[in-house]
Amino acid sequence: MTFSEFKELYARHPRLQALQHTIEKERVNSIHIKGLSASSFAIIASILIEKDSFPYLFILDDLEEAGYFYQDIKQIVGEGKVLFYPSSYRRAIKYGQKDAANEVLRTEVLSQLQKKDERLFVVTYPEALAEKVVSKEKLNKNLIKLEVGQSADFVALREQLYDYGFEYTDYVYEPGQFAIRGSIMDIFSYSSEIPFRIDFFGDEIDSIRTFEIESQLSVEQKQSVMIVPNIGLFDDESVSFFSFLVTDTIICAKDFFWTQERIGVVQNETLLPQAVMAQQEETGENISIGNTLLSLETYKKEIQGFRKIEFGNKSTDVADATIEFSTSPQPIFHKSFDLLTNSFTDFLEKGYALYICSDSSKQIERLKAVFEDRGDTIPFTAVKKTIHAGFSDHTLKICLFTDHQIFDRY
Repeated sequence: MTFSEFKELYARHPRLQALQHTIEKERVNSIHIKGLSASSFAIIASILIEKDSFPYLFILDDLEEAGYFYQDIKQIVGEGKVLFYPSSYRRAIKYGQKDAANEVLRTEVLSQLQKKDERLFVVTYPEALAEKVVSKEKLNKNLIKLEVGQSADFVALREQLYDYGFEYTDYVYEPGQFAIRGSIMDIFSYSSEIPFRIDFFGDEIDSIRTFEIESQLSVEQKQSVMIVPNIGLFDDESVSFFSFLVTDTIICAKDFFWTQERIGVVQNETLLPQAVMAQQEETGENISIGNTLLSLETYKKEIQGFRKIEFGNKSTDVADATIEFSTSPQPIFHKSFDLLTNSFTDFLEKGYALYICSDSSKQIERLKAVFEDRGDTIPFTAVKKTIHAGFSDHTLKICLFTDHQIFDRY
């Protein structure tokens, strides 16, 4: 069974259908989903993404939870449909250590959001939202759009890249660089994980393609691309991330109170004397990162205008509607096949259907062989691809378990 097939099965869940109907009611501004565990909300979110007409922002409690949630949704709905929005800092923001890879991911998200030509789904966490971003107006003003067939002055483009802070090198290997060889210009945009190769014929763009840094081999032909500079250089017009969201975006958070608390803590931490000293040592500048962070008051004001779904077990405020699921996390077996068999047998006797998800067909065959060698009759359905944490749904009477938890592989 594919995950798409399992998703269609789960989409028939009566509580999920009630949730979808509730979301469609415009007068319902806040919903609390109770009773979820493990990766169950990732399944629900993936169905909402594909069946609803709204853009979504998912706020998890921290980087680790957000990473697992993002990987789960990617496994279920496919690459490219969901974006990850991290903090631009390597460690806690108060230390001031920027992470170039994270800055690329952030810029990619902002570039996608300002297009407004498709629904977007973004996964993030409080520390990422605590940082202000360049305004949409400033971002649009500093974009360079290149298209195949477009007339573009080669020398003028080179000077524009210099003006936007790009560095000339022999070969590009990180964002913010460009290289020239004859009529070819390689540009590593801050909105892309791999660089672009622009081939000119005179003053006309003949072709655009992405390429791998190590092999220099082409990856994909492009009809048009957007070159984005390091937007961190334009912090004179910084705004809240929420200003990039369209008004019908639904914000889903595991815990809105925790998100609010973390944003306040991040702001306070960066203003401590020890933190300011660490920031100045890291950046070599006599400025405080606190000036580039969102105030708690601004956060409260800006999030107010959006519809919200809270999916933790406690609701921060009194919700307009509550939807209650009944799920339990996958049991821990400690590599004991006696425990595993007893648990599975108990579920089967109670009328549950067993689904085991795995990235490896060999692991599924191994599990079947274990049951066969023990003389156990344990019917289950294998699901291609996996999630972070398995669970049982007591309404549908199904168990979606993972092979890596069964075999204690984390």
